[in-house]
Amino acid sequence: MSQYPVENLRTIAFVGHGSSGKTTLVESLLYRNGMIKEVGSVEKGTTVCDFDPLEKEVQHSLRTSVTHLDAQKDDGTPVRIHLLDTPGNPDYVGQALGALDAVKTVCVVIDATKGIELMTRRMMAWAKERNLCRMIVINKIDQPDVDLYGLIHQLREAFGNEVLPLNLPNKDCSHVIDCFDNDKGESNFASVEAVHNAFIERVVEMDDATMEKYLEEGTVDPKILHAPLTKALRLGHIIPVCFTSAKNLIGMRDLIKVFVRHLPNPTEANAPLFYREDGSEYTTIPDASRPIVAHVFKVVNDPYIGKIGLFRLHQGLITKDATLYVDDGKKPFKIAHPMMLQGKETMEVDEMNPGYIGAVAKVDDIVYGSVLHDASIEGGIHMKKLSFPKPMFGLAVSPARRGDEGRMSEVLLKMASEDPTLSIEHDAVMNETVLRGVSEQHIKTVIRRMAMQFKLEIQTRTPRIPYRETISGKAEGHARHKKQTGGAGQFGEVFLRVEPLPRGAGFKFVDQIKGGAIPFNLVPAVEKGVREVLDSGYVAGYPIQDVRVTVYDGKYHPVDSKEVAFVSAGRKAMLEALANAKPTLLEPIVRIEIEAPDSCMGDITGDLASRRGQVSGTENIPGGMMLITGRVPLTGLDGYANRLNALTQGAGSYTIELDAYEPVPAQLQADLASKFQRKAEED
Repeated sequence: MSQYPVENLRTIAFVGHGSSGKTTLVESLLYRNGMIKEVGSVEKGTTVCDFDPLEKEVQHSLRTSVTHLDAQKDDGTPVRIHLLDTPGNPDYVGQALGALDAVKTVCVVIDATKGIELMTRRMMAWAKERNLCRMIVINKIDQPDVDLYGLIHQLREAFGNEVLPLNLPNKDCSHVIDCFDNDKGESNFASVEAVHNAFIERVVEMDDATMEKYLEEGTVDPKILHAPLTKALRLGHIIPVCFTSAKNLIGMRDLIKVFVRHLPNPTEANAPLFYREDGSEYTTIPDASRPIVAHVFKVVNDPYIGKIGLFRLHQGLITKDATLYVDDGKKPFKIAHPMMLQGKETMEVDEMNPGYIGAVAKVDDIVYGSVLHDASIEGGIHMKKLSFPKPMFGLAVSPARRGDEGRMSEVLLKMASEDPTLSIEHDAVMNETVLRGVSEQHIKTVIRRMAMQFKLEIQTRTPRIPYRETISGKAEGHARHKKQTGGAGQFGEVFLRVEPLPRGAGFKFVDQIKGGAIPFNLVPAVEKGVREVLDSGYVAGYPIQDVRVTVYDGKYHPVDSKEVAFVSAGRKAMLEALANAKPTLLEPIVRIEIEAPDSCMGDITGDLASRRGQVSGTENIPGGMMLITGRVPLTGLDGYANRLNALTQGAGSYTIELDAYEPVPAQLQADLASKFQRKAEED
C-alpha cells in the first residue's frame, strides 16, 4: 500500500442525528470513487460501516467505524481521505464524541425532510469546542416537499452567518452546481451568482492583499483562495454547506471534490489539544521526522483478535516494529503489524505518516484516551478531555448462571473500556453491581452485545437511587477507645470537628494535631475510621460528601496505642460529630432534554410536574417538534422511557445529564431513614 504524504491526507467525521443518512452517505462515497463494487444497504445489513451483527439487527449505527477512500487532486496527485461514520442516536453519543479527536473536519449531516434535530445542535457545539473545522451536508434533497430555502435560513439563525452554501441543487435536484468556481446556473431555490459572491467575499476577508485585489478588480481567481479558505474554516469564519442525496448518488463526486480541494490537510488545521502533566500546552507538528505522538480515540474488544486500539497519528512516522510506550508506562511494546481498518476488514501497512488513522492489536495497557509515544518523549502528555455526558441511567446486573460472577466482571470491564459513557459501580451496602449509561436503551444495547459477542446472559433489576448524604452545620466529636484483655491493650483518643463544604467539593481531611498528641504515623488510622463512616452513611446508609473533617487533638499510650484503636476512635468521634451537624439526605437532580411532537407539550410538562420536575425552557424545532428542557429528580424518572413513548406514540426521545445534588423532601428523608439500621459500635 502506497504511503501518502501529510499534505495529501484528509480526516473527516460524519456526525448528526440518527437516520440522517450518514452511513449511506459514506457507502455512496466509497462506491462513487471505486472503493466498493456496489452500494450496500443499511436495511439489508450490507454496508461497509454497519458490519456489527447487532447493528445489522437494529438497522442503525451503534459504534464509530473507520474507512477511507482514495481520490485525486485536479493535477492527478493521489489523496487519501479517512472517513469516520458515527452513531446518530443520542443513546450512543459517547461513540460519536470520541471520533472528534481523530479528525480535523466534522461534517454534520442533516436530513432535509427533518431539518435541525437534537444531535445537530450538540455536534455543532462540541465540534466548535474542540476547535475543529465544521461543514454541513444537507442530505435527501430529492425527497418531496423539502424546503431547502427555509432550512438554510434556519441553519443561519441557529449557527450564525458563517453558514454559507458551497454548492446548490439544480432545478429538479438531479445534480448540484459548484458555487465556488462558478457563478452561472439555475438553482432550486437561490441565485448561483449571489451565493458565489457571498462565499468568495467571506473568504477574501481572511487575507488583506486578496481583499484589496477583490475590491479593486471586483473578482478574484478561486484557485488562489485555498489558503484563506482553510484559514476561514480553521477559525470558524465559514461553515460551508453542501447538498446531496446519498441514496440516489446525487452530489457524491462534488462532495469528494470539496474534501480534496477545500478541506485542510494536517499541516493546515488547528493543532490538537494536547497538554503536559503541569498543565502547559504541548503542540504537535505533523512532521514525520519528529518524535511519534498518537492518540487512542477508540478501543474495541474483539473476541478473536483481542483488544484493538484505534489511533490518530499526530506526529512522527510509524513503521513496522516501531517501539512505543503507552502514557507513563515504562514497558515498551512493538507495533509488529501496523494496521488500517476498512470497516471490519484490517490491512497491514508498512508505515504511517502524520494524519493517518491506524490500529494496533493486543496491547493490554491501551485504553481510551491513551497517548502513544516513542522513547524520545517522556510521558505526561494528555489530550484535553471531552465533556462526555455523565452516565445516569442504571440497572443492577447479575449473571444468569451461578459461577459466572468473575466472567461478568471481566466482560463488563471490556464494555466500559469501549464506551466513555459507561460506568460500573459496586454498592457494598446492597451488594449490587450497577451498570450505568446514558439511557435505558443504551444499557439494554450493551447487555444485548454481551450476550451476542461474549455469550454471557445477564439478569437486570432496578437499582437503588444514588442518594448522597451531607451536613448543613458545624459540630465536634470526641471518642476514646480503650480495651484491655489481659495482655497488651488498645488505646486511642480523638477530638475532631466537622463542617460543610460547598456542593460538589467532596471530602477534605485536615490534620491540625500539635505537639504529637497523636503520633503522625497514627493520623492516617484516624482518617481511615472517618472514611468508614463516610462510606457507610449516617442518615440512611448512603455515602457522605461535601464535608471537611479536622482532627485537632487526641491522646495516645506509648504501649497500647495501635492503628486499630485510632481507627475505632476516629469512627466513633465522627459519628458523634455527625449527630450534631444537621445531617441531611441529597438526591441527584438531572437536566433533561425532551424532543417530542409539539402537540404533546401539555401532556409532557404535566407529567414532569407530577415527577417533581420543572420545565426551564421550550423551543420549536423543525418538523412540528418541540424541544423541552428542564430539571427533574432522578428518582422521578423511573419508568419514564415507557411513559414518554405512551405520551408521544413512540415519537419522543430524551437525554439526561447530572446537574446537581439537592436536599430531598422531608417526608422522603424520613421514609429512607426509617429503613436504615446502623450496625452497633463495639466498645
